[in-house]
Amino acid sequence: MEDVAKDLTSGTVGGVAQLICGHPFDTIKVKLQSQPAPHPGQPLKYSGAMDAVKQTFAAEGPKGFYKGMGAPLATVAAFNAVLFTVRGQMEALLRSQPGAPLTVNQQVVCGAGAGLAVSFLACPTELIKCRLQAQSVLAESGSGAVAVKYGGPMDVARQVLRSEGGAVGLFKGLVPTLAREIPGNAVTFGVYEALKQFLAGGQDTSGLGKGSLILAGGLAGASFWAGVYPTDVIKSVIQVDDYKNPKYNGSFDALRKILASEGVKGLYKGFGPAMVRSVPANAACFLAYEVMRSNLG
Repeated sequence: MEDVAKDLTSGTVGGVAQLICGHPFDTIKVKLQSQPAPHPGQPLKYSGAMDAVKQTFAAEGPKGFYKGMGAPLATVAAFNAVLFTVRGQMEALLRSQPGAPLTVNQQVVCGAGAGLAVSFLACPTELIKCRLQAQSVLAESGSGAVAVKYGGPMDVARQVLRSEGGAVGLFKGLVPTLAREIPGNAVTFGVYEALKQFLAGGQDTSGLGKGSLILAGGLAGASFWAGVYPTDVIKSVIQVDDYKNPKYNGSFDALRKILASEGVKGLYKGFGPAMVRSVPANAACFLAYEVMRSNLG
C-alpha cells in the first residue's frame, strides 16, 4: 500500500506539470483536427498551426489557449494515479525479486496495461475537453454541428447526460481511445526505459540526473504521438460529431471518410502542435514524477 500511495502522489504531481505545460498546444491541435471541410472554393478556417494561434489569440486572448482545461485538471489526479499505479503494480508482478530492474520489453507490457486502465478515464474527460476546445470552430463554420454553446465542463457533462444517451454518451470515442492509449503507452514507457538505460550505461538508472530524465521523458512523449496520432484524429472528430445528425458512423467510417475527402494528410491534422507539445509536457511529467517519487523514498 505504501508503494501505491507513492505512485498516486507522484503521478498526480507529474500530471499537473504535464497539463500546465502542454494544454495550449493541445488546444491548437484539437482546433486543427476538428475544423470542418470548407465549401467548394473556400479556404480552411486555419491554414496551419501558426494561423490557428494568431486567430485564437485575436478572438479569445490568452485564456483561449486554456479552454477545456477544467475537465482534465479536475481528473488529472485520478488519471495519472491510475496510469502510474497500474504501471507500478505490473512492475511488481513482473519483477523476479523486489527491487530488481525491469527490461525494456517488460516496461512495454506495463505501459500497455496502464494504457488499458486509463482509457476508461481518458475517454469522457477528453470528450468534454474536445467539445469545449472545438465549439468555436464548429459554430463559426455554419455547419450546424454544434446546436448550443457550452458554459463549461460541467455544462458539457450535463447536456451529454441529458440528451446523448446518458452515461454511455460520455464514452463516445472509446474504441479509438483504447487504440491510442494501449499501444501509445506501451511505446512511451518502453522508449523511456530504453533511453534511461542507454544514458545510464546499464539497467541501474537510479543515478541519472535531472537533465537525463528530461531528455528521456521528452523523447518518450514524442514517441507516443509518432505512433498513434491518426487514432487521436479519429477520436477527436467522433467526440465532437453531432449526436442527432452524425457525420460518422463509428471509427472505421470516420477513417474511410477522412481518407476519401482529405487523403492521408487528413489523419495528421494538428500533428505539428502535438509533437511540439509532447516534448516539454512529457519531460515535465516524467521529471516531476521521478523527483517526487525519489523524495518519497
